[in-house]
Amino acid sequence: MKRIYSVDVLRGIPILIMLFLDSPPDKIFSLLEHTPWNGLTVADIPLPAFAFAMGVSAAISFSRNKPTMKKILRRVAIMFALGIFLNFWFTLMPLLFNGFTIEKFFDEMIIHGRLFGILQRLALTYLFAVLIIRVIKNELGIFAAAFVLTILSSAGFHIYAPENPFDEIKNISNAVDLIFPGENHIYTPIHDPEGLYGCISGTASVLFGYVAGKILIVDAYLRDKCFLLGATGAALIFSGALWSTFDIVSKKLWTAPFTLLNAGGDLILLVLLMILVDGEKFPRAKKFFKIFGALGTNPLFFFLANNVVVTLICHIPSPDEGFGLYEWLYHHTTAGFITPEFGATLFCAIWCLLWLPLAEIFYRRGIVIKI
Repeated sequence: MKRIYSVDVLRGIPILIMLFLDSPPDKIFSLLEHTPWNGLTVADIPLPAFAFAMGVSAAISFSRNKPTMKKILRRVAIMFALGIFLNFWFTLMPLLFNGFTIEKFFDEMIIHGRLFGILQRLALTYLFAVLIIRVIKNELGIFAAAFVLTILSSAGFHIYAPENPFDEIKNISNAVDLIFPGENHIYTPIHDPEGLYGCISGTASVLFGYVAGKILIVDAYLRDKCFLLGATGAALIFSGALWSTFDIVSKKLWTAPFTLLNAGGDLILLVLLMILVDGEKFPRAKKFFKIFGALGTNPLFFFLANNVVVTLICHIPSPDEGFGLYEWLYHHTTAGFITPEFGATLFCAIWCLLWLPLAEIFYRRGIVIKI
């Protein structure tokens, strides 16, 4: 089975957004920033979108050659280890450029080092999703299991703190974080946005993607597949909107309505991409989406590379004392252009564009880095 271009593009879109928005040098437009607690912005979309795309990719790869559990565990372990490496890198860079000592390193990496992160969340949700898929096996049951997971996640919040289930300090997700990995190893003293509890509904995101992938590869007319996927996406969006009257929409907690709204939106996006780039009616659309497809063939590489390079440049001293090189470049290029928010957003766009030639080289030479 040849590569399905719409799936490459589906993976590439959240990676492009991450490259664009992961490292703003200053305050950007609020629509492009993560919501503090409740709500949904552009910056909140990439992670659940990538989890969904991971499920789609799993459905396609499993149909070609079902991997052994040993291979799946190896993939999960590598992804989790890469996440640990990023945490190590984020800790090491400021120490190297601000007075490295063994004592400081031991304290910040071992005593207070963060265990979880984005890649760790993806690794765990992928593992849990695969275990469910291997047990249930039929698509309708897997779809139902995804819904059950969102119900269980929501119920946990309401049972733990019935009067205020989504309080920023007292909620079940925070409580789990404080038990494992403990307050010394989470993102803030009380909460980790990629902690264990969010893996419940995060796994549902992967399962929704898996079911979509199974529909995508079935031998049927494109219009029939698009209708089924589009109707399902609309139903999930409606369910998420209705659910949001009871639960908040929160990326940091990966709540049930957050899961359903994103999965529904991802299904609609997949349908549009299938029509535009998998069908024959819009031959020019493939050229328009080419860069997304290029990024989508190596999403993990570009996510890692961007984080490693940005963190390094942020801590390299600049000619102006008190600034890292990344911030110095911003202040000597687009800072304050038209408005402060516009200048910072423009710098993010330029930074994102710098990665595109490398993605194009990888794509033209057929370089695909897999784990």
